[in-house]
Amino acid sequence: MSLSSIFTPRIRFVDKLLFTKHLSVMLRSGIPLSESITVLEDQTRNSSFKKILNSLSASIQNGASLEKSLSAFPGVFDTLYRSIIHIGEQSGTLETNLDYLASQLSKNYEFRKKVQSALLYPSLVLFTGAGVGSFVSLFVLPQLVDLFASLGTDLPASTRFLLFFAGIMKSYGVLIIPSFFGLVFLFGVFIRLPVIRPAWHRFLLSLPLFGIFFTNVQIAGFTRNLGLMLKSGIPIAPALHSCALSADNLVFRGYIFNLEKAVTHGKSISEELKSKSYKHVPFIVSRMIGVGERSGKLDETLLYLADFFEEEVDDMTKNLSTLIEPLLLFLIAGMVLFLAISIISPIYNFTGSVKK
Repeated sequence: MSLSSIFTPRIRFVDKLLFTKHLSVMLRSGIPLSESITVLEDQTRNSSFKKILNSLSASIQNGASLEKSLSAFPGVFDTLYRSIIHIGEQSGTLETNLDYLASQLSKNYEFRKKVQSALLYPSLVLFTGAGVGSFVSLFVLPQLVDLFASLGTDLPASTRFLLFFAGIMKSYGVLIIPSFFGLVFLFGVFIRLPVIRPAWHRFLLSLPLFGIFFTNVQIAGFTRNLGLMLKSGIPIAPALHSCALSADNLVFRGYIFNLEKAVTHGKSISEELKSKSYKHVPFIVSRMIGVGERSGKLDETLLYLADFFEEEVDDMTKNLSTLIEPLLLFLIAGMVLFLAISIISPIYNFTGSVKK
C-alpha cells in the first residue's frame, strides 16, 4: 500500500463531481489526458485535491493508466469509480464512461442533499434544545431551590418535581451534563465496533417508518450503481462485487455479496432474490430485475428503479419533515409550559397570601 493511499485527505464530493464532468468535456474536445488534468489542477481551489491532481498528472506522464493512477487514492476514487474508468480505457470509451459517471455522481449529489436537508431541521432543533436545556439545568434551576425555599408556601406537585430535579442538578449537574454527552459519544463509538455494526444496521432497517426510509436509500444506491456499471460495460459479477464494497449498510452489503456468489454459479439476480430470504428487498425490485434480465435491458431497468426509489425517499423526507416539525414544536411548547406553570404558580400563590 502506498503512502498516498494511507494519508489521503478527505475530499468534498462536489470536487470529485466537477473533476469528472470537466475531464469528460476536455477529453471530448481533444485535449490529451495529462494536459487536461494539469489544467484542472491549476483551476481547483482545494489545496488537498490540487496535490492529488498533481500526483495523477505525474503518474500519467510516466506511462501509467488513469485507473492505475487513481488507485493510489482509494479514499477519494472508490472501486466503482475506478472500475468504470478501467472499462472505458480498455474499450476506448473513456469520454463516454466519464459522462455516465458525471451524470450519476450529479444525481447522487442531489440525492444526498435531499436526505441531509430532511435530517437537518430535526437535528438542529434537538441540538439547540439540548444546549438550552443544559444551560437552564446548570445555571437557572439551581437558583430556584433557594428561592422557593424562602417563600414558605405549599408548592404544587409540578413545582416539587422541578425542585427535586433542580436539587439534583445543583449538587451533581457539573457531572451529569458532561456525562450525558460523554455517553452519547461513547454510544457513537460503540455502534461502530465491527462486532456491533451488523446488529445496529439490522436494527435501523427494522425501525417503524424510518426503517423503510433507510431501506429505500440503500436500494436506490445499489440499483443506480449497478445500473451505471452495467451500462458502462462492466460484467455483472465484478459489478456486484464493487457495489457490495460501496454499500453503507452491512445487511445490504451481505445481500449483494450473496447475489455475486449466485451469479458466479450461473443463477440470475431475480432467481436468487426469490429463492433466498432477502427480507429488506421489496418485491417490486425482484420483479423489475426479472423483466430487465429477460428483455436484455437490465441496466435501463436498474436505473429506472433507482429513479423510482429516489423519488420515494424524496417524498418520505418531505412527509417526515411535515410530521416531525409539529411534534418537536409540541414537545418544546410542552416543556416551556411546564416550566412556566411550575415557576409562576408558587410565586402567584405567595403574592396572593401576602395581600391577604
